Amino acid sequence: MVDMGGLDNLIANTAYLQARDGDTKDMQKRRRSLALPAPEHCAELRQALPTHFESLCEQQPIGRRLFHDFLATVPAYKGAVDFLTEVSSWELAEEDSTKDSTQRRLVNACAQASTPTGQLPFLSPGLATKCQVASEKEHASLVELAKAETMAFLQDGPFRDFQASPFFDRFLQWKAFEQQPVTEKYFDEFRVLGKGGFGEVCAIQVKNTGKMYACKKLDKKRLKKKKGEQMALLEKEILEKVNSPFIVTLAYAFESKAHLCLVMSLMNGGDLKYHIYHVGERGLETNRVIFYSAQITCGILHLHSIGIVYRDMKPENVLLDDRGNCRLSDLGLAVQIKDGKPITQRAGTSGYMAPEILKEEESYSYPVDWFAMGCSIYEMVAGRTPFKDYKEKVSKEDLKQRTLKQEVKFQHPGFTEEAKDICRLFLAKKAEQRLGSREEGDDPRKHAFFKTINFFRLEAGLIEPPFVPDPNVVYAKDIADIEDFSEVKGIEFDEKDRKFFKKFATGAVPIAWQEEIIETGLFEELNDPNRLSDCVNGSTAKSGVCMLL
Repeated sequence: MVDMGGLDNLIANTAYLQARDGDTKDMQKRRRSLALPAPEHCAELRQALPTHFESLCEQQPIGRRLFHDFLATVPAYKGAVDFLTEVSSWELAEEDSTKDSTQRRLVNACAQASTPTGQLPFLSPGLATKCQVASEKEHASLVELAKAETMAFLQDGPFRDFQASPFFDRFLQWKAFEQQPVTEKYFDEFRVLGKGGFGEVCAIQVKNTGKMYACKKLDKKRLKKKKGEQMALLEKEILEKVNSPFIVTLAYAFESKAHLCLVMSLMNGGDLKYHIYHVGERGLETNRVIFYSAQITCGILHLHSIGIVYRDMKPENVLLDDRGNCRLSDLGLAVQIKDGKPITQRAGTSGYMAPEILKEEESYSYPVDWFAMGCSIYEMVAGRTPFKDYKEKVSKEDLKQRTLKQEVKFQHPGFTEEAKDICRLFLAKKAEQRLGSREEGDDPRKHAFFKTINFFRLEAGLIEPPFVPDPNVVYAKDIADIEDFSEVKGIEFDEKDRKFFKKFATGAVPIAWQEEIIETGLFEELNDPNRLSDCVNGSTAKSGVCMLL
Protein backbone atom coordinates (compact mmCIF):
# COMPACT_ATOMS: atom_id res chain seq x y z
CA MET A 1 0.00 0.00 0.00
CA VAL A 2 1.36 3.45 -0.96
CA ASP A 3 2.14 5.80 1.95
CA MET A 4 0.43 8.91 0.56
CA GLY A 5 1.64 11.07 3.46
CA GLY A 6 5.25 10.06 2.79
CA LEU A 7 4.78 10.64 -0.94
CA ASP A 8 3.34 14.12 -0.34
CA ASN A 9 6.30 14.93 1.88
CA LEU A 10 8.79 13.68 -0.70
CA ILE A 11 7.18 15.74 -3.47
CA ALA A 12 7.08 18.86 -1.27
CA ASN A 13 10.72 18.43 -0.20
CA THR A 14 11.90 17.84 -3.76
CA ALA A 15 10.16 21.00 -5.04
CA TYR A 16 11.58 22.98 -2.12
CA LEU A 17 15.17 21.76 -2.65
CA GLN A 18 14.94 22.45 -6.39
CA ALA A 19 13.74 25.99 -5.67
CA ARG A 20 16.73 26.53 -3.38
CA ASP A 21 19.02 25.51 -6.25
CA GLY A 22 17.28 28.07 -8.49
CA ASP A 23 15.78 28.05 -11.99
CA THR A 24 17.83 30.72 -13.75
CA LYS A 25 16.18 30.36 -17.18
CA ASP A 26 12.68 31.29 -16.01
CA MET A 27 14.02 34.00 -13.72
CA GLN A 28 16.06 35.64 -16.50
CA LYS A 29 12.98 35.66 -18.68
CA ARG A 30 11.06 37.52 -15.99
CA ARG A 31 13.94 39.93 -15.37
CA ARG A 32 13.90 41.14 -18.95
CA SER A 33 10.56 42.79 -18.21
CA LEU A 34 12.05 44.87 -15.39
CA ALA A 35 13.36 48.43 -15.54
CA LEU A 36 13.98 51.24 -13.08
CA PRO A 37 11.55 54.19 -13.10
CA ALA A 38 12.72 57.22 -15.05
CA PRO A 39 14.49 59.95 -13.02
CA GLU A 40 11.69 62.46 -13.73
CA HIS A 41 9.30 60.21 -11.80
CA CYS A 42 11.43 60.57 -8.65
CA ALA A 43 11.01 64.32 -8.01
CA GLU A 44 8.44 63.80 -5.25
CA LEU A 45 10.59 61.13 -3.61
CA ARG A 46 13.61 63.48 -3.67
CA GLN A 47 11.66 65.98 -1.56
CA ALA A 48 10.29 63.40 0.86
CA LEU A 49 13.39 61.26 1.47
CA PRO A 50 15.22 62.10 4.75
CA THR A 51 18.86 62.91 3.94
CA HIS A 52 20.60 61.29 6.90
CA PHE A 53 24.18 60.28 6.06
CA GLU A 54 24.23 57.19 8.27
CA SER A 55 21.02 55.83 6.77
CA LEU A 56 21.70 56.68 3.12
CA CYS A 57 25.42 56.01 2.88
CA GLU A 58 26.17 53.42 5.56
CA GLN A 59 23.10 51.37 6.47
CA GLN A 60 21.34 51.05 3.10
CA PRO A 61 23.42 48.74 0.87
CA ILE A 62 22.51 50.35 -2.47
CA GLY A 63 23.06 53.83 -1.03
CA ARG A 64 26.46 52.76 0.35
CA ARG A 65 27.42 51.18 -2.97
CA LEU A 66 26.46 54.23 -5.06
CA PHE A 67 28.08 56.66 -2.60
CA HIS A 68 31.36 54.75 -2.87
CA ASP A 69 31.02 54.65 -6.67
CA PHE A 70 30.64 58.44 -6.62
CA LEU A 71 33.63 58.96 -4.30
CA ALA A 72 35.81 56.89 -6.63
CA THR A 73 35.25 59.49 -9.39
CA VAL A 74 36.70 62.36 -7.31
CA PRO A 75 40.45 62.00 -6.52
CA ALA A 76 40.20 64.17 -3.40
CA TYR A 77 37.49 61.89 -2.01
CA LYS A 78 38.92 58.59 -3.22
CA GLY A 79 41.88 58.96 -0.83
CA ALA A 80 39.48 59.01 2.11
CA VAL A 81 37.77 55.81 0.94
CA ASP A 82 41.12 54.07 0.39
CA PHE A 83 42.21 55.06 3.90
CA LEU A 84 39.00 53.72 5.46
CA THR A 85 39.39 50.49 3.48
CA GLU A 86 42.88 50.03 4.89
CA VAL A 87 41.64 50.77 8.42
CA SER A 88 38.89 48.18 7.99
CA SER A 89 41.42 45.59 6.81
CA TRP A 90 43.54 46.35 9.88
CA GLU A 91 40.51 45.97 12.21
CA LEU A 92 39.58 42.61 10.69
CA ALA A 93 43.10 41.15 10.51
CA GLU A 94 44.26 38.29 12.68
CA GLU A 95 46.38 39.30 15.68
CA ASP A 96 49.93 38.90 14.35
CA SER A 97 53.01 40.87 13.28
CA THR A 98 51.38 41.84 9.97
CA LYS A 99 48.57 43.60 11.81
CA ASP A 100 51.12 45.46 13.94
CA SER A 101 53.06 46.63 10.88
CA THR A 102 49.82 47.78 9.19
CA GLN A 103 48.98 49.78 12.31
CA ARG A 104 52.39 51.48 12.26
CA ARG A 105 51.99 52.29 8.56
CA LEU A 106 48.58 53.87 9.19
CA VAL A 107 49.93 56.01 12.04
CA ASN A 108 52.91 57.12 9.91
CA ALA A 109 50.53 58.12 7.10
CA CYS A 110 48.46 60.15 9.59
CA ALA A 111 51.62 61.83 10.90
CA GLN A 112 52.38 63.08 7.37
CA ALA A 113 48.83 64.40 6.80
CA SER A 114 49.69 68.10 7.15
CA THR A 115 52.89 67.99 5.07
CA PRO A 116 53.00 68.94 1.36
CA THR A 117 53.58 65.30 0.40
CA GLY A 118 50.91 63.92 2.75
CA GLN A 119 48.22 61.70 1.22
CA LEU A 120 45.55 62.39 3.87
CA PRO A 121 44.82 66.16 3.69
CA PHE A 122 41.35 65.66 5.25
CA LEU A 123 42.92 64.88 8.66
CA SER A 124 43.50 67.69 11.17
CA PRO A 125 46.99 69.11 11.91
CA GLY A 126 46.37 68.38 15.60
CA LEU A 127 45.93 64.66 14.92
CA ALA A 128 49.02 64.65 12.69
CA THR A 129 51.07 66.18 15.53
CA LYS A 130 49.82 63.54 18.00
CA CYS A 131 50.78 60.77 15.59
CA GLN A 132 54.30 62.18 15.20
CA VAL A 133 55.09 61.84 18.91
CA ALA A 134 52.86 58.87 19.82
CA SER A 135 54.10 55.76 21.62
CA GLU A 136 53.30 52.26 20.36
CA LYS A 137 50.55 51.91 22.99
CA GLU A 138 48.71 54.95 21.61
CA HIS A 139 48.67 53.77 17.99
CA ALA A 140 45.35 51.88 18.05
CA SER A 141 43.42 54.79 19.61
CA LEU A 142 44.98 57.24 17.12
CA VAL A 143 43.89 55.10 14.17
CA GLU A 144 40.35 55.16 15.60
CA LEU A 145 40.53 58.97 15.87
CA ALA A 146 41.72 59.20 12.26
CA LYS A 147 38.85 56.98 11.20
CA ALA A 148 36.36 59.26 12.99
CA GLU A 149 37.84 62.39 11.36
CA THR A 150 37.68 60.76 7.93
CA MET A 151 34.02 59.86 8.43
CA ALA A 152 33.28 63.43 9.54
CA PHE A 153 34.96 64.69 6.35
CA LEU A 154 32.83 62.42 4.14
CA GLN A 155 29.63 63.56 5.87
CA ASP A 156 30.34 67.17 4.88
CA GLY A 157 31.25 68.29 1.34
CA PRO A 158 31.41 64.81 -0.25
CA PHE A 159 27.89 63.97 0.98
CA ARG A 160 26.50 67.26 -0.39
CA ASP A 161 28.20 66.66 -3.72
CA PHE A 162 26.84 63.10 -3.84
CA GLN A 163 23.27 64.43 -3.47
CA ALA A 164 23.83 66.68 -6.49
CA SER A 165 25.28 63.88 -8.63
CA PRO A 166 23.79 61.36 -11.10
CA PHE A 167 24.71 58.65 -8.59
CA PHE A 168 22.11 60.02 -6.17
CA ASP A 169 19.59 60.23 -9.02
CA ARG A 170 20.16 56.53 -9.57
CA PHE A 171 19.71 55.88 -5.84
CA LEU A 172 16.31 57.61 -6.00
CA GLN A 173 15.34 55.36 -8.93
CA TRP A 174 16.17 52.31 -6.82
CA LYS A 175 14.21 53.73 -3.87
CA ALA A 176 11.17 54.19 -6.11
CA PHE A 177 11.60 50.60 -7.33
CA GLU A 178 11.87 49.45 -3.70
CA GLN A 179 8.56 51.12 -2.79
CA GLN A 180 6.45 49.21 -5.34
CA PRO A 181 3.42 47.39 -3.88
CA VAL A 182 4.08 43.84 -2.64
CA THR A 183 1.39 41.14 -2.81
CA GLU A 184 1.34 37.35 -2.68
CA LYS A 185 1.84 37.35 -6.50
CA TYR A 186 5.38 38.62 -5.91
CA PHE A 187 6.33 35.15 -4.57
CA ASP A 188 6.12 31.41 -5.28
CA GLU A 189 5.09 29.37 -2.25
CA PHE A 190 6.58 25.99 -1.26
CA ARG A 191 6.24 23.55 1.62
CA VAL A 192 5.09 24.29 5.14
CA LEU A 193 8.05 24.42 7.55
CA GLY A 194 6.22 24.73 10.86
CA LYS A 195 3.46 26.52 12.70
CA GLY A 196 3.08 29.27 15.26
CA GLY A 197 0.26 30.55 17.44
CA PHE A 198 -1.56 32.38 14.67
CA GLY A 199 -0.69 30.41 11.54
CA GLU A 200 1.84 28.41 9.60
CA VAL A 201 5.36 29.17 8.39
CA CYS A 202 6.16 28.20 4.81
CA ALA A 203 9.07 28.55 2.39
CA ILE A 204 8.62 31.11 -0.39
CA GLN A 205 10.73 32.43 -3.27
CA VAL A 206 10.85 35.92 -4.82
CA LYS A 207 10.01 35.41 -8.49
CA ASN A 208 12.32 38.10 -9.86
CA THR A 209 15.45 37.33 -7.86
CA GLY A 210 15.18 33.66 -6.85
CA LYS A 211 15.84 34.58 -3.20
CA MET A 212 14.32 32.10 -0.74
CA TYR A 213 12.63 33.25 2.48
CA ALA A 214 10.46 31.95 5.30
CA CYS A 215 6.95 33.43 5.37
CA LYS A 216 5.14 33.63 8.70
CA LYS A 217 1.44 33.70 7.77
CA LEU A 218 -0.76 35.19 10.49
CA ASP A 219 -4.41 34.25 10.04
CA LYS A 220 -6.40 37.51 10.16
CA LYS A 221 -9.47 35.93 11.75
CA ARG A 222 -7.41 34.04 14.32
CA LEU A 223 -5.54 37.24 15.20
CA LYS A 224 -8.79 39.11 15.77
CA LYS A 225 -10.39 36.28 17.74
CA LYS A 226 -7.37 35.99 20.07
CA LYS A 227 -6.82 39.78 20.21
CA GLY A 228 -3.29 39.32 18.91
CA GLU A 229 -3.14 42.30 16.56
CA GLN A 230 -0.93 44.52 18.72
CA MET A 231 1.40 41.65 19.57
CA ALA A 232 1.85 40.94 15.82
CA LEU A 233 2.40 44.61 15.04
CA LEU A 234 4.97 44.93 17.85
CA GLU A 235 6.93 41.93 16.53
CA LYS A 236 6.89 43.43 13.04
CA GLU A 237 8.04 46.86 14.26
CA ILE A 238 10.85 45.33 16.33
CA LEU A 239 12.01 43.24 13.36
CA GLU A 240 12.12 46.41 11.24
CA LYS A 241 14.48 48.05 13.75
CA VAL A 242 16.86 45.11 13.93
CA ASN A 243 20.00 45.15 11.77
CA SER A 244 22.34 42.35 12.85
CA PRO A 245 23.81 39.31 11.08
CA PHE A 246 22.87 37.31 14.19
CA ILE A 247 19.11 38.00 14.18
CA VAL A 248 16.62 36.98 11.51
CA THR A 249 15.94 39.77 9.03
CA LEU A 250 12.50 41.02 8.04
CA ALA A 251 12.44 41.57 4.27
CA TYR A 252 8.75 42.17 3.46
CA ALA A 253 5.41 42.69 5.23
CA PHE A 254 2.28 42.26 3.11
CA GLU A 255 -1.30 41.03 3.28
CA SER A 256 -3.31 38.48 1.34
CA LYS A 257 -7.04 37.98 1.58
CA ALA A 258 -6.76 35.70 4.62
CA HIS A 259 -3.32 36.44 6.11
CA LEU A 260 -0.88 39.07 7.29
CA CYS A 261 2.55 37.91 6.17
CA LEU A 262 6.04 38.49 7.57
CA VAL A 263 8.76 37.45 5.12
CA MET A 264 12.03 36.70 6.93
CA SER A 265 15.41 35.03 6.55
CA LEU A 266 15.11 31.37 5.59
CA MET A 267 17.32 29.34 7.89
CA ASN A 268 17.83 25.96 6.24
CA GLY A 269 19.99 24.35 8.93
CA GLY A 270 17.39 23.71 11.61
CA ASP A 271 17.31 24.98 15.20
CA LEU A 272 19.90 24.32 17.90
CA LYS A 273 17.48 22.25 19.96
CA TYR A 274 17.24 19.79 17.06
CA HIS A 275 21.03 19.60 16.79
CA ILE A 276 21.46 19.18 20.57
CA TYR A 277 19.03 16.27 20.88
CA HIS A 278 18.68 14.62 17.48
CA VAL A 279 22.11 14.66 15.81
CA GLY A 280 24.62 12.23 17.35
CA GLU A 281 25.02 12.18 21.12
CA ARG A 282 23.09 14.69 23.19
CA GLY A 283 24.90 18.01 23.46
CA LEU A 284 27.33 19.74 21.12
CA GLU A 285 31.10 19.77 20.71
CA THR A 286 32.92 22.50 22.64
CA ASN A 287 33.99 24.44 19.52
CA ARG A 288 30.37 24.60 18.34
CA VAL A 289 29.14 25.72 21.76
CA ILE A 290 31.67 28.58 21.85
CA PHE A 291 30.98 29.64 18.25
CA TYR A 292 27.18 29.67 18.61
CA SER A 293 27.37 31.35 22.04
CA ALA A 294 29.56 34.12 20.57
CA GLN A 295 27.08 34.79 17.76
CA ILE A 296 24.10 34.67 20.12
CA THR A 297 25.86 37.08 22.51
CA CYS A 298 26.36 39.55 19.64
CA GLY A 299 22.68 39.24 18.74
CA ILE A 300 21.52 39.90 22.31
CA LEU A 301 23.89 42.87 22.65
CA HIS A 302 22.44 44.34 19.46
CA LEU A 303 18.89 44.01 20.78
CA HIS A 304 19.88 45.64 24.07
CA SER A 305 21.66 48.47 22.21
CA ILE A 306 18.34 49.46 20.58
CA GLY A 307 16.37 49.12 23.81
CA ILE A 308 14.84 45.66 23.26
CA VAL A 309 14.59 42.78 25.77
CA TYR A 310 14.33 39.45 23.91
CA ARG A 311 12.61 37.42 26.69
CA ASP A 312 12.62 34.13 24.77
CA MET A 313 16.27 33.10 24.49
CA LYS A 314 16.45 29.30 24.14
CA PRO A 315 18.14 26.89 21.69
CA GLU A 316 14.82 26.22 19.93
CA ASN A 317 14.76 29.88 18.83
CA VAL A 318 18.33 29.84 17.46
CA LEU A 319 18.39 28.83 13.79
CA LEU A 320 21.28 27.82 11.52
CA ASP A 321 21.69 29.07 7.95
CA ASP A 322 23.19 27.22 4.95
CA ARG A 323 26.77 28.00 6.04
CA GLY A 324 26.29 27.08 9.71
CA ASN A 325 26.00 30.58 11.17
CA CYS A 326 23.19 31.10 13.68
CA ARG A 327 20.54 33.77 14.19
CA LEU A 328 18.02 34.54 16.89
CA SER A 329 14.43 34.09 15.72
CA ASP A 330 10.85 34.45 16.97
CA LEU A 331 10.75 37.93 18.48
CA GLY A 332 7.07 37.55 19.39
CA LEU A 333 7.79 38.03 23.11
CA ALA A 334 10.39 40.78 22.65
CA VAL A 335 9.54 44.11 24.23
CA GLN A 336 10.81 47.66 23.81
CA ILE A 337 12.05 49.38 26.97
CA LYS A 338 10.36 52.79 27.11
CA ASP A 339 11.93 55.70 28.98
CA GLY A 340 14.16 53.26 30.90
CA LYS A 341 11.15 51.80 32.71
CA PRO A 342 11.46 48.12 33.76
CA ILE A 343 8.92 45.44 32.74
CA THR A 344 6.45 43.70 35.06
CA GLN A 345 4.50 41.36 32.75
CA ARG A 346 5.53 37.70 33.07
CA ALA A 347 6.71 36.22 29.77
CA GLY A 348 9.14 33.56 28.60
CA THR A 349 9.59 29.78 28.52
CA SER A 350 9.71 27.58 31.63
CA GLY A 351 13.26 26.47 32.35
CA TYR A 352 14.79 29.63 30.85
CA MET A 353 13.03 32.39 32.84
CA ALA A 354 15.15 34.36 35.29
CA PRO A 355 14.28 34.47 39.02
CA GLU A 356 13.07 38.07 38.78
CA ILE A 357 10.44 37.04 36.19
CA LEU A 358 9.33 34.05 38.24
CA LYS A 359 8.85 36.11 41.41
CA GLU A 360 6.17 38.06 39.52
CA GLU A 361 5.98 40.93 42.00
CA GLU A 362 9.41 42.11 40.85
CA SER A 363 10.10 44.20 37.75
CA TYR A 364 12.88 43.20 35.38
CA SER A 365 14.93 44.34 32.40
CA TYR A 366 17.86 43.30 30.16
CA PRO A 367 19.54 40.88 32.66
CA VAL A 368 16.79 38.26 32.06
CA ASP A 369 18.28 37.60 28.61
CA TRP A 370 21.68 36.82 30.13
CA PHE A 371 20.12 34.30 32.54
CA ALA A 372 18.48 32.54 29.59
CA MET A 373 21.85 32.68 27.82
CA GLY A 374 23.40 30.79 30.74
CA CYS A 375 20.64 28.16 30.51
CA SER A 376 21.28 27.80 26.78
CA ILE A 377 25.07 27.39 27.06
CA TYR A 378 24.51 24.78 29.79
CA GLU A 379 22.03 22.94 27.52
CA MET A 380 24.36 22.99 24.52
CA VAL A 381 27.10 21.37 26.62
CA ALA A 382 25.09 18.92 28.74
CA GLY A 383 22.10 18.04 26.56
CA ARG A 384 19.75 19.11 29.35
CA THR A 385 18.72 22.36 31.02
CA PRO A 386 20.31 23.46 34.34
CA PHE A 387 17.29 22.78 36.55
CA LYS A 388 15.60 19.87 34.75
CA ASP A 389 17.10 16.60 33.50
CA TYR A 390 16.51 15.27 30.00
CA LYS A 391 12.92 13.94 29.68
CA GLU A 392 12.35 14.46 33.42
CA LYS A 393 8.73 15.22 34.23
CA VAL A 394 8.58 18.26 36.49
CA SER A 395 5.67 20.56 37.30
CA LYS A 396 6.01 24.25 36.50
CA GLU A 397 5.92 25.06 40.21
CA ASP A 398 8.76 22.61 40.99
CA LEU A 399 10.83 24.00 38.13
CA LYS A 400 10.19 27.51 39.42
CA GLN A 401 11.37 26.59 42.93
CA ARG A 402 14.49 24.87 41.56
CA THR A 403 15.33 27.96 39.50
CA LEU A 404 14.83 30.24 42.50
CA LYS A 405 16.71 28.15 45.08
CA GLN A 406 19.04 25.54 43.59
CA GLU A 407 22.63 26.23 42.65
CA VAL A 408 23.62 24.85 39.28
CA LYS A 409 25.71 21.63 39.16
CA PHE A 410 28.22 20.69 36.45
CA GLN A 411 28.28 16.89 36.20
CA HIS A 412 28.72 16.58 32.43
CA PRO A 413 32.37 15.94 31.37
CA GLY A 414 32.01 18.46 28.52
CA PHE A 415 32.16 21.43 30.89
CA THR A 416 35.52 23.19 30.75
CA GLU A 417 36.50 25.51 33.60
CA GLU A 418 35.69 28.51 31.39
CA ALA A 419 32.25 27.04 30.51
CA LYS A 420 31.48 26.44 34.19
CA ASP A 421 32.50 29.97 35.09
CA ILE A 422 30.47 31.72 32.38
CA CYS A 423 27.41 29.61 33.24
CA ARG A 424 27.73 30.46 36.94
CA LEU A 425 28.01 34.16 36.14
CA PHE A 426 25.07 34.15 33.71
CA LEU A 427 22.94 32.09 36.12
CA ALA A 428 23.45 34.35 39.13
CA LYS A 429 20.15 34.58 41.05
CA LYS A 430 20.44 38.34 41.52
CA ALA A 431 20.30 40.41 38.34
CA GLU A 432 22.94 42.89 39.54
CA GLN A 433 25.46 40.03 40.01
CA ARG A 434 24.87 38.56 36.55
CA LEU A 435 27.49 38.74 33.77
CA GLY A 436 26.48 41.49 31.35
CA SER A 437 24.69 43.45 34.09
CA ARG A 438 27.17 43.91 36.96
CA GLU A 439 28.27 47.40 35.98
CA GLU A 440 28.25 49.86 33.10
CA GLY A 441 30.04 48.33 30.12
CA ASP A 442 30.06 44.78 31.55
CA ASP A 443 30.71 42.94 28.26
CA PRO A 444 30.29 39.13 28.18
CA ARG A 445 32.50 38.99 25.07
CA LYS A 446 35.53 39.70 27.27
CA HIS A 447 35.06 36.48 29.28
CA ALA A 448 37.76 33.81 28.92
CA PHE A 449 35.15 31.43 27.48
CA PHE A 450 35.45 33.47 24.24
CA LYS A 451 39.25 33.76 24.22
CA THR A 452 39.47 32.00 20.82
CA ILE A 453 36.94 34.35 19.15
CA ASN A 454 37.95 37.49 17.26
CA PHE A 455 34.66 39.38 17.46
CA PHE A 456 35.58 41.89 14.72
CA ARG A 457 36.08 38.99 12.31
CA LEU A 458 33.01 37.15 13.62
CA GLU A 459 30.72 40.12 12.95
CA ALA A 460 32.24 40.51 9.48
CA GLY A 461 31.46 36.87 8.69
CA LEU A 462 35.14 35.95 8.32
CA ILE A 463 35.21 33.02 10.75
CA GLU A 464 34.32 29.64 9.25
CA PRO A 465 31.53 27.91 11.21
CA PRO A 466 32.59 24.60 12.83
CA PHE A 467 29.58 22.77 11.36
CA VAL A 468 27.90 23.13 7.94
CA PRO A 469 24.36 21.72 7.51
CA ASP A 470 23.81 19.12 4.77
CA PRO A 471 22.32 21.01 1.77
CA ASN A 472 20.34 17.93 0.73
CA VAL A 473 18.49 17.63 4.05
CA VAL A 474 15.27 19.47 4.93
CA TYR A 475 15.62 20.29 8.63
CA ALA A 476 11.86 20.47 9.25
CA LYS A 477 9.10 18.17 10.39
CA ASP A 478 7.33 16.01 7.80
CA ILE A 479 4.28 17.77 6.40
CA ALA A 480 2.01 15.09 7.90
CA ASP A 481 3.41 15.87 11.37
CA ILE A 482 2.52 19.57 11.18
CA GLU A 483 -1.05 19.93 12.35
CA ASP A 484 -3.49 21.93 10.25
CA PHE A 485 -5.28 24.88 11.80
CA SER A 486 -9.02 24.59 12.16
CA GLU A 487 -11.13 27.18 10.38
CA VAL A 488 -12.05 30.24 12.45
CA LYS A 489 -15.77 31.00 12.12
CA GLY A 490 -17.97 33.88 13.15
CA ILE A 491 -15.36 36.63 12.66
CA GLU A 492 -16.15 39.62 10.43
CA PHE A 493 -13.84 42.52 9.60
CA ASP A 494 -14.76 46.19 9.95
CA GLU A 495 -13.12 49.46 8.89
CA LYS A 496 -10.88 49.45 11.98
CA ASP A 497 -9.54 46.01 11.00
CA ARG A 498 -8.90 47.11 7.44
CA LYS A 499 -6.93 50.14 8.67
CA PHE A 500 -4.85 47.83 10.86
CA PHE A 501 -4.12 45.48 7.94
CA LYS A 502 -3.00 48.44 5.83
CA LYS A 503 -0.75 49.71 8.64
CA PHE A 504 0.83 46.26 8.91
CA ALA A 505 1.39 45.66 5.17
CA THR A 506 4.20 48.15 4.46
CA GLY A 507 5.93 46.21 1.65
CA ALA A 508 9.70 45.86 1.30
CA VAL A 509 12.04 46.62 4.22
CA PRO A 510 14.84 48.81 2.74
CA ILE A 511 18.05 47.22 4.05
CA ALA A 512 16.98 43.60 3.52
CA TRP A 513 15.47 44.35 0.09
CA GLN A 514 18.60 46.17 -1.09
CA GLU A 515 20.82 43.32 0.13
CA GLU A 516 18.67 40.90 -1.88
CA ILE A 517 18.92 43.06 -5.01
CA ILE A 518 22.73 43.22 -4.80
CA GLU A 519 23.24 39.61 -3.70
CA THR A 520 21.13 38.16 -6.54
CA GLY A 521 22.78 40.28 -9.27
CA LEU A 522 19.72 42.37 -10.15
CA PHE A 523 21.53 45.57 -9.12
CA GLU A 524 24.28 45.06 -11.69
CA GLU A 525 21.81 43.92 -14.32
CA LEU A 526 19.45 46.90 -14.14
CA ASN A 527 22.36 49.35 -13.86
CA ASP A 528 23.99 48.03 -17.04
CA PRO A 529 23.68 50.84 -19.65
CA ASN A 530 23.96 48.28 -22.48
CA ARG A 531 21.21 46.05 -21.10
CA LEU A 532 18.46 44.95 -23.46
CA SER A 533 15.04 44.48 -21.87
CA ASP A 534 11.50 43.71 -22.94
CA CYS A 535 10.51 47.17 -21.68
CA VAL A 536 10.24 49.22 -24.83
CA ASN A 537 8.65 52.60 -25.31
CA GLY A 538 4.94 52.41 -24.84
CA SER A 539 4.95 49.17 -22.84
CA THR A 540 5.91 50.48 -19.39
CA ALA A 541 3.56 50.91 -16.50
CA LYS A 542 2.26 54.39 -15.69
CA SER A 543 4.60 54.64 -12.72
CA GLY A 544 7.57 54.26 -15.03
CA VAL A 545 8.31 50.77 -13.63
CA CYS A 546 7.79 47.82 -15.95
CA MET A 547 5.22 45.32 -14.80
CA LEU A 548 6.79 42.87 -12.37
CA LEU A 549 4.63 39.88 -13.18
